[in-house]
Amino acid sequence: MYLQPAEKNSIQITAVTETYIHADYLSGTRELAAATGATMYVSDEGGPDWTYSDVFDDAVRMRHGHEITLGNITVKAVHTPGHTPEHLSFLVTDGAQSTDPGFMLTGDFVFVGDLGRPDLLDEAAGFVDTRFGGARDLFASLRDHFVTLPDYVQVLPAHGSGSACGKALGSIAATTVGYERNFSWWGKYLAANDEQGFVDELLSGQPDAHAYFGRMKVQNKQGPAVIGEASELIEFTAAQLREELAADRVVFVDTRHHSEAHEGTVAGALNIPGVGKAATYGGWAYNPEAEHRPIVLLADSRDTAVALRDHLIRVGSDSVRGFITSLDGLELVTPKIVQPEALGSVDRVMLLDVRNKTEYADGHLPGAAQLSAARVLWHLDELPAKDAGALVTYCQSGVRNSVVASALRREGYDVAELEGSYAAWVAVPGNEPSFTGNRVLV
Repeated sequence: MYLQPAEKNSIQITAVTETYIHADYLSGTRELAAATGATMYVSDEGGPDWTYSDVFDDAVRMRHGHEITLGNITVKAVHTPGHTPEHLSFLVTDGAQSTDPGFMLTGDFVFVGDLGRPDLLDEAAGFVDTRFGGARDLFASLRDHFVTLPDYVQVLPAHGSGSACGKALGSIAATTVGYERNFSWWGKYLAANDEQGFVDELLSGQPDAHAYFGRMKVQNKQGPAVIGEASELIEFTAAQLREELAADRVVFVDTRHHSEAHEGTVAGALNIPGVGKAATYGGWAYNPEAEHRPIVLLADSRDTAVALRDHLIRVGSDSVRGFITSLDGLELVTPKIVQPEALGSVDRVMLLDVRNKTEYADGHLPGAAQLSAARVLWHLDELPAKDAGALVTYCQSGVRNSVVASALRREGYDVAELEGSYAAWVAVPGNEPSFTGNRVLV
């Protein structure tokens, strides 16, 4: 991502930094520094619980106000706690044009139309009630270090729409201080100095956090291992893969859309669609701390397999061993599917909604319990015993459901997927969703 553009443009990478100890992906700071010889810069704010490990002893540890100089460019660290206690943002000044900053790299502090959620430490990292102090810190960070900036300062955040690090991120890549001050949901609370109103709205309606975030937080604090040059992937023949599967030596990942996987896939395969969100889905379905078998991918080419491997590495799954380009010659099974019209006649021990709790609250199937796809593998104790009977699972349209159902089948559960999921069920005449009174598991 960085090395090729730098080489193409004859740019030398001399400094690598990050805004905080991330939870949503494995940090590449050590990897990039090792590849380029660049100096690492990490936060030294937030107190002893938020200090990077001694693996970062050769890094420059930055406090509020620390400056990195790159020719005419100055990058100034600004301590902006709230999302996490150690979080830094970076004010960027182009000295060839002005002595005042023109840009702010906000990380997970300010997004387009939203803010970094302060509850992830509770939701994913095992802390208790840190969300309230984090929300107040976020209010102070906005008041002291953001709304005081000129309107023209461009804001470049770490995430856009679809990230679980906030609840309403905009789809535009960048914004400005003035635009956010005037049009974001939180601007009115800052203008009125209404901290409690701000805290209440910020904490309301946050989506379920991905369970693998806790693992990412620990690994990034300790320092991810440097992988270096990745080994070449093995292209398996059908005969070779049959042998590996028969001996239970590998985990097979079907990367096709769930509609294709439903027509026939390998028994015990994980369904991790290879378009767009492979890293996220991989983090839901494969736990490298519990599953030590290497991964073999279904991919249409070596280049596709390498790209998918790189996605999985971002969530700490670095055990992709090889790939196969076709299912020809492999024994296939058809996942169990339930049509919406037949749901009432299916014998089951649980109807499980794997959408976010906010989606569940907006309408769900009568009698359904909720446990989000991002958390299922880490909350199996919330499910009936594996031999108790069938689970019927659904999401909104079927993609997330297929990921979760494949992971549960691999764990030994009898799972039937609701064809078309919630969207198909509510389209059946006479079906009325429920909105209150059902148990929420997580």
